[in-house]
Amino acid sequence: MSLLPVEEAQARLLALAAPLPATSAPLAQAIGRYLAEPLVARRDQPWTDLSAMDGYAVRWDDLPGPWTLAGEMAAGAVPPAQIVAPGTTMRIFTGAPLPHGADTVVVQEDVAADGATIRMTGDGPGAKGRHVRPRASDFGTGDQLLPAGTRLGPAQIALAALAGHAELPIRSAPRIAILSTGDELVPPGAPCPPGKLPASNGIMLRAMIEGAGGTVIAESLVPDDLATLTQALRQAGEADIIVTSGGASVGDHDLVRPALEAAGGSIDFWRIAMRPGKPLIVGRLGGAIVLGLPGNPVSALVTGALFLLPLLRHLAGAADPLPRPRLARLGAAMPAVGGRTDFVRAILEDDIATPIGFQDSAAMRAAAQANALILRPAGSPPAKIGDKTQLLDWQTLGAAG
Repeated sequence: MSLLPVEEAQARLLALAAPLPATSAPLAQAIGRYLAEPLVARRDQPWTDLSAMDGYAVRWDDLPGPWTLAGEMAAGAVPPAQIVAPGTTMRIFTGAPLPHGADTVVVQEDVAADGATIRMTGDGPGAKGRHVRPRASDFGTGDQLLPAGTRLGPAQIALAALAGHAELPIRSAPRIAILSTGDELVPPGAPCPPGKLPASNGIMLRAMIEGAGGTVIAESLVPDDLATLTQALRQAGEADIIVTSGGASVGDHDLVRPALEAAGGSIDFWRIAMRPGKPLIVGRLGGAIVLGLPGNPVSALVTGALFLLPLLRHLAGAADPLPRPRLARLGAAMPAVGGRTDFVRAILEDDIATPIGFQDSAAMRAAAQANALILRPAGSPPAKIGDKTQLLDWQTLGAAG
């Protein structure tokens, strides 16, 4: 069986399922989720002309004064019925509505008060309308502010609140079941006699999933037993994604493929032209997508970032779920690449990417020191220090802490 190129495998994976159904959630519960519909403004912002500075509201034609003080306006006030008449002014504070008749604000540092008389002492505003935030200058009623598929971070949530929304239409959070396979695995912190290994992939995948807005509904260690793994897959069938780690290769104890078939599932594709992470499995089991990741922790980290997280974001409604590489410069020479795309763990600093020294797929200490992946396409020639290279940083991938 030929190896599937990474980009083709990602496209086939995302094509297996549509985004999850839409629901509605209060703003505080929508943080980190994706809009199911465009965000449309229900009000003008600002609602009227507002002062951008502390000072005095005046008519531009009255400059340079002097003026007679006729009152004051604070934030939250409603403009009074009286009009700022020629030769008069009103004290005004930042965020206060501009009183009727005024069109400009003179900042308080440019004037001096002598009782009710206000005189210009500085350079003045310089232009009509200065220090005024016009009505609807940020957005107006009916404006589309964000497209569907936008991730809702702090700024987007604040925008929705200002636009008049108390809740938003979002996609349901994907539900993920994690199955870590292997007779050798013991829970983190448990006694670890010779021949055993602390299970690190499950907690790593949970951190990635929850950081991306998914919900882990089950997590378990499964021994290398066909019947047990088959039953564990069936029990995880309510998940949107079933992710396994280990057992994805061709050894006698690699049971994910036969267990998936025994559980009534099917395999869509298997084995990717990438390093690390070649023995990746993608299939279906009922309504769930099954993603079989390699067992080596670095391979699980890289394939999780390149396949699991994009799938999660796709189901959650992201408009662009795939990570996009950018360019950096190499801090070390690199050899030619063979027939598989290399994802090389690297330290990125000042836009210089330097490969870490130990690239073994089980070397988690080195991977934890890295903050980026150098992407070297299959067939790439040798590269020199300073050459441009494609790069994916952990933050872009969604695998950062």
